[in-house]
Amino acid sequence: MLLEYAPKRLRWYALLTIFIPSIGLILLGSCKSEKKPEYEPLKNPWEIAVPHQEIPKGLGSLSAQQCGSCHQEHYAEWQQSTHANAWTDLQFQAELKKDSSPFMCINCHIPLQNQQEYIIKGLVDGDIYQPVKEKNPHFDKALQQEGINCASCHVRNNVVVGPTGTAMAPHKTVKDTQHLSEKLCIGCHNATAVVTPTLACSFETGDEWKAGPFHGKKNCIDCHMEEKHRPVVPGYAARKSRFHGFPGSGIPKLDTLKTTGLEGLDLYPGSLPQILSKSDSLKYNFAVRNAHAGHKVPTGDPERFFLFELHIHDKKDSVVYSQTERIGEHWQWYPTVKKLSDNNLLPGEKREFSFGTQIKEVGKYQLRFKVTKHRLNQKNADYNKLPASYPLFKTLLDTVYRFRVGH
Repeated sequence: MLLEYAPKRLRWYALLTIFIPSIGLILLGSCKSEKKPEYEPLKNPWEIAVPHQEIPKGLGSLSAQQCGSCHQEHYAEWQQSTHANAWTDLQFQAELKKDSSPFMCINCHIPLQNQQEYIIKGLVDGDIYQPVKEKNPHFDKALQQEGINCASCHVRNNVVVGPTGTAMAPHKTVKDTQHLSEKLCIGCHNATAVVTPTLACSFETGDEWKAGPFHGKKNCIDCHMEEKHRPVVPGYAARKSRFHGFPGSGIPKLDTLKTTGLEGLDLYPGSLPQILSKSDSLKYNFAVRNAHAGHKVPTGDPERFFLFELHIHDKKDSVVYSQTERIGEHWQWYPTVKKLSDNNLLPGEKREFSFGTQIKEVGKYQLRFKVTKHRLNQKNADYNKLPASYPLFKTLLDTVYRFRVGH
């Protein structure tokens, strides 16, 4: 109201003294909001994607499909592998959607920066839940769907890396057997860290191999990429090659896949007499040995386990006795993460199980013994809302013994 009666010149002066500081505050606020947050650089190898790769000369893209136009057998093998489904895997996608899932989990499932929608520059105050991101101008959505593809291992510094460095290929190829060694496998298959109090990454296969009897004698490639003698491209002479199906547990990522597996265990089923008396104790012994793996079995994801189940049925098919043994790890995930137990089999280790009871009713019975290997349990599958068609386990042995109990 006082400005209304002031001289015109004074009125303008008064208005300027009000608005100029306000404009300054607005500008300062604008500058402050545009200031980029301080961040720490990425330090751990699992936090860092393979840097952007240009398409090597002679190729049209980094896709596995492009490689498969010449390397047809390798491509067909890879298509059935867990590597090919590392990104699209339903369990992984369910984990990725959780609030507790940090950015770096994708680096082993889509290793190339070309496959990732964002480039991670660092972490605000070192916090894994505050990555400093910028849009990736070279993001390739189709390439992302291929998970761990040919380029994940065979393209570095914008050229194809091979075991021979042949000059016959239409693309430039350099020889680097050190890069294409077990070190490349261990980069992902030995990721161990307690990232937060409620989040741990526990893939210890590399450490298990180094501590075992095969270190220095055989490595990942010897078992999981079996040597083959074949043309690497149709029409060319046969030479030393490697199987590219990367067999592991043999539990497929999709029920439509025919995944190749490796069995590390030897199974030693027991025997059972056909006739028992009521006073006899029924005993069934079973043994298992980690005879073929250079690491523990099971290995990798801590949710993997084996079950050894015995069920005795009467003539009405009612279960009269059950006993189950388990090999695997037990973890506490909340309120703090920690490993509670671990009875995984060491390389070469043999373990014996004894199943026993006494059946006092006369009659005919059957004993069913079953051995299964599991990716995860049904409770966790339900929690992740995985469909019934998602393969959770594989049966290794399912045998039935018939016997009779007399007086």
